Amino acid sequence: MSDIDAESTSEERPSPSAAALEQLVDPVVAVADGRVTYANEAARKAFGVPDEATEPAEFVAGWDVLGEAIDETTVGTARRVELQGSEYDARVHRDDDGATIVFRSDRETEATSDRVVKERAINEAPVGITISDPDREDNPLVYINDAYQEITGYSYDDVVGRNCRLLQGPDSDEETIAEMAAAIDEDRPVTVEIRNYRKDGTEFWNEVTIAPVRNDAGEVTNYVGFQNDITARKEAELALERRTEELEYILDRVEGLVQDVTSAVAGSTDRAELETVVCDRIAAEDAYEGAWIGERNPATRTIEVRASTGVSPDPIATDADHPAAATLPNEVVAVDTVDGTTLASFPLFYNDIEYGVLTVHVDGDREVDDRESVILSALARAVASGINARETSRVLETDAVVAVELEIEDETIAPVALSADTDCRFEYRRSVHRSDAGTASLFSVTGDVDELTDAAAARDGVDCRVIVERDDGCLVELSGEDDPVSWLSERGVRTTAIEVDDGSATLSLEIPRSANVRSIVETAADRYTRTDVRSFQPRDRDGRSQQEFAAVLESELTDRQFAALQRAYLGGYFEWPRPTTGEELAQSMGVSRPTFHEHLRSAEEKLCRAFFEDW
Repeated sequence: MSDIDAESTSEERPSPSAAALEQLVDPVVAVADGRVTYANEAARKAFGVPDEATEPAEFVAGWDVLGEAIDETTVGTARRVELQGSEYDARVHRDDDGATIVFRSDRETEATSDRVVKERAINEAPVGITISDPDREDNPLVYINDAYQEITGYSYDDVVGRNCRLLQGPDSDEETIAEMAAAIDEDRPVTVEIRNYRKDGTEFWNEVTIAPVRNDAGEVTNYVGFQNDITARKEAELALERRTEELEYILDRVEGLVQDVTSAVAGSTDRAELETVVCDRIAAEDAYEGAWIGERNPATRTIEVRASTGVSPDPIATDADHPAAATLPNEVVAVDTVDGTTLASFPLFYNDIEYGVLTVHVDGDREVDDRESVILSALARAVASGINARETSRVLETDAVVAVELEIEDETIAPVALSADTDCRFEYRRSVHRSDAGTASLFSVTGDVDELTDAAAARDGVDCRVIVERDDGCLVELSGEDDPVSWLSERGVRTTAIEVDDGSATLSLEIPRSANVRSIVETAADRYTRTDVRSFQPRDRDGRSQQEFAAVLESELTDRQFAALQRAYLGGYFEWPRPTTGEELAQSMGVSRPTFHEHLRSAEEKLCRAFFEDW
């Protein structure tokens, strides 16, 4: 092989960094076609190799062994050869054109041995290593190791004599290139990550470290470069960054979506409007193709669509392999891919009452991560709460109801427990709010009052207050571990009557037909042990209008009673402080003060009787 200094004009293949090889203490020769084509200074001194090509047998002892080793060494590999009768051992490196032989003396000093090990380590390192010469024009490469060739696809002939920028291309970052150039100008090390290009044009991410090499005088004689192919790691990092940016954008939008949906829930007037607005708002987001809300129909065993935007799903069987069918029985979020689209379904439950399922169709094939799922779950809870509020208010507005009668023997209900302990019979009158923000129920009780109060005192968690006591019973304010009237009211159910006797309560309920009656009844049965449904009948609610109530009440009052009640109300007698007195109102009627108060008290009694009913 020919030398590769600046003046070399040989057409033969140049040696691996002749400039570097000339500095080695080990003799190195290159052989091609049975002739020595290159020898470094150490070889010329050790073996007396002439400048021109010569036969190796003329100067190398044990050449026969070396010749056989060259023939037996596979191209691209190396072999160690012991030379009998010589002070050297040899290492044969075989390539396509011939072989390079490195001779090592057994009598090397420890320092020389360390240097040889380092040189071999550089050549055989698993990372790409280059050496450049800043004293030559454009700081060209004068050495590359095998790993560099494997990483870049460029051979020794392709690279040596050229600047390392040959790896750069159209998408190589200009700022990173400038950073490397600045470090070289300032004679300081630098490490960067840059998009480079192999010989075949394919891109790869290269972690490049460039460092100056100084002599004993501190002068920079060379630059050493290290190349590490980090494509897999870098692509994973970039993919994660893109995914994170995309997700942050989506989540920011979703969080705003929750606020908008909450406002829509508060502003809607009925359930149908609420569900439509929610689907419209979700479908308006770029992250979603559409959304729909469905409700389980036990008669058809399907989930039927109540509202949808952007998509038109068919009814889904409750046992289908579909996230909407999976989410309801378990009350958990279900995510799956259906016909190439990611679907996320969220159960609509409030106070244990099922109001259906919200299903979101995700745009593209992206996944729904945990944070997005949590946010959409919060949205679903807001929707369920809004539906519950609409259904609860509907109890007071609608006449189309389902009358349900339940029989319950659960002793967590205070009157059930006390009726089991006594011979008392309880009849529900109404619920009242206490000053401590709790609720209690008024019951008229038939039976022994002392027995009742003793039984209440013996029961933990039962509070029984006697309001009015009579010969055959009393009116009590009763609360316990559980108040079914309050619990049912929160779920849109109106309790019309409760009768309790011998440890068993019969509850008469009214549930709007538009509500999920089945779910409410099932939830009540799950909450209270030993619950049976005695009747279940749709009907129109009985009751008088406000005008009818006023007309009936007026017919019950005498003229004097009506006049006293009307003058007292219009005159501000029930306000505080009173702008008028009973004496003044009596004079306006032309009656005495006692007579006025007698008429007023009689009118008040009839008014209360009409409102509260005769208990």
